[in-house]
Amino acid sequence: MKQLMKGNEAVIHGALLGGATHFFGYPITPASEIAHAGADLFNKTGRHFLQAESEVAAINMLYGAAGAGARVMTASSGPGLSLMAEGISYMAGSELPCVIVDVQRAGPGLGNIWPEQSDYNAVVKGGGHGNFRNVVLAPNSAQEMCDFTFQAFEMADRYRATVMILSDAYIGQMMEPVELPTEVKHGERKEWALYGDAESRGNLITSIRMSTKDLSDLNLALKAKYEQMEAEITDWEEVDTEDAELLIVAFGISARISLTAIQRLRADGIKVGLLRPKTLFPFPSKRLAELGSGDVLRRVAVVELNTGMMAEDVQLALPDAVEVTRCNWLGGEVPTTEDVMEEVVAGFADVAGAVR
Repeated sequence: MKQLMKGNEAVIHGALLGGATHFFGYPITPASEIAHAGADLFNKTGRHFLQAESEVAAINMLYGAAGAGARVMTASSGPGLSLMAEGISYMAGSELPCVIVDVQRAGPGLGNIWPEQSDYNAVVKGGGHGNFRNVVLAPNSAQEMCDFTFQAFEMADRYRATVMILSDAYIGQMMEPVELPTEVKHGERKEWALYGDAESRGNLITSIRMSTKDLSDLNLALKAKYEQMEAEITDWEEVDTEDAELLIVAFGISARISLTAIQRLRADGIKVGLLRPKTLFPFPSKRLAELGSGDVLRRVAVVELNTGMMAEDVQLALPDAVEVTRCNWLGGEVPTTEDVMEEVVAGFADVAGAVR
C-alpha cells in the first residue's frame, strides 16, 4: 500500500523498517522533518530518539552508540555536516557503521534554504580529515529516500563504514506516494562491539594508532575495503543510452529535470540519453568509460547544482575524445526543463540540431 509523504518523512519509515535502533540529531532546515518524524516514530516503535544540543554532540553520540553495537543514524544539512566532520573521520578511523542523511541547501556559510548539490566534494571525497571514504547514495524521489535508507544499515554493518544519503531540499520536501518495504530488518550481534559483558570485554574501539606501521596498515585495509565496495555495490540508472550521441549525467533533482529534458529532446529527433549515478561513491566510472569507448557517444553534459564537482569525476572516467560540458546552477536556483534543454545542446549543433 502506498502512502503520501515527504521525502524527509520517508527516510524515517525506511530507517525503522531497515533496522535502525537509535537516532541522534539536531533539526536544521531543510532536513528538520526527518528529526520531527524520528521523534514521533522512533519512540512509538520502541526505538530510541534523542535531540542533541548540537551537531557536534550528535555525531559523538553516534560514535558511542555504534561502538555499543546499535544501528545508529542522524540527519542534517550542509552547516550541520561541517560541524560533524571531525566525528565522521573518527568513526571512519574506528570503522564504526552509521547512516547520515544530508539534505543539501545552498552555501557556503549559512547561504539559504533552497536546493543545491554543493556538498558533493565534502561528502563524496571524504567528509573530514584523513584517508577515508563514505558510501554515498543519491536518491531522486521520496520512494528512493525510503528505499536507500532501508538498505543503508545493512550496507553500513557489512563494510563497517558510514553510509551517506546525499539528498537535496527539493527531494526532501516534495510529497510523493511511497510504497513501504514489506519486511522489517534487524541487526545482529557484532563480534567487534562493546556490550558490557564478558564476551566483548577484550574488544577495543579507537581511531588512534601510536605506531606508524599500525596506522599504515589501517589505511591500507581501508583502501582495500573501498576497492571492494567499487566491485560490489556501484549502482546507476541508464535511459536511452544505446544510441546516444549526447549523454546527460545528473543525480538527485537535477536527474529528475534532465529525464524530462531528454524525453522532449528525443521527440525532436535528438539522440540523447541519461546516466544517473545512484552511488556517488563508489562512482560508476567503469560504465561511463564503456559508454565513452564506443564510436557513438561524442558529447557529455553534466547537469548539477554546483560549480561542476561531479563533472570532474565524469571527466576522469571518460576518454579524452569525448567532450564534457558543465551545466551548472548555483545559489538555490533550480533550472526548468527548458533551461536544461538549452544548456545541454548549446554548442552541440552537429549533434543536436534545433530545439523546439
